[in-house]
Amino acid sequence: MPRIISANLNGIRSAHKKGFFDWMAKQDADFVCVQELKAQQADMTEAFLVPHGYHGHFHYAEKKGYSGTGVYSRTRPDNAKIGFGCLEFDNEGRYTRVDCGDLTVISLYAPSGSSSPERQEAKFRFMEVFLPHLQELQAEGREVVVCGDWNIAHKEIDLKNWKGNLKNSGFLPEERAWMTRIFDELGMVDVHRGVDQRPEQYTWWSNRGQAWAKNVGWRIDYHVATPGIAAKAHAVSVYKDERFSDHAPLIIDYAP
Repeated sequence: MPRIISANLNGIRSAHKKGFFDWMAKQDADFVCVQELKAQQADMTEAFLVPHGYHGHFHYAEKKGYSGTGVYSRTRPDNAKIGFGCLEFDNEGRYTRVDCGDLTVISLYAPSGSSSPERQEAKFRFMEVFLPHLQELQAEGREVVVCGDWNIAHKEIDLKNWKGNLKNSGFLPEERAWMTRIFDELGMVDVHRGVDQRPEQYTWWSNRGQAWAKNVGWRIDYHVATPGIAAKAHAVSVYKDERFSDHAPLIIDYAP
């Protein structure tokens, strides 16, 4: 059964020191999508590039110590693509794609708008260009899974403190409506929610206060997939036994 994992590492070197790659070796995953490498090519050791025999492909940001995405695949992919064709966001290392057979797996790190109004405007620009890209992906006729940190909690169930965040980046009405368009208009699927509708399925916790200890979190990491592969999903888990990052890995198993 294909197993696909998405994990925002908040720094690949930091996650390595916390045991991420030792954990990854035990997961028997077919694909591991990582975000927020915070590393350049020169920083990538063999342990990061080909951990435990996996084939790694990466998209590095131009800015040092910032962003970056990657996909590890158990088998060598037929094709790999870095970036999705928008210079502003490709310079930030936000998109890595691999094709294996009739399946496309993408690691995505969508912009956060929380640091400043300027970054929120950048996030809106990303949303504007990425929706048509998703339509282009669908037009290819392949099964697609877009894994990663989308930096948006879609519904009230997806964050603990939703009433206090209605005007905050990550839960703005425009952002949530954009996610709804992906699911309702494009017909793509929030795979996690298709399998598990329980509350408190968070994947990120602020480092402020006691957010982790009190489980005051947000669900902002997703597998967004075409309906065919989404229908094969049968098991979802958020791994919280160890902390490699301020995010937790999202693990989804798909039937062959």
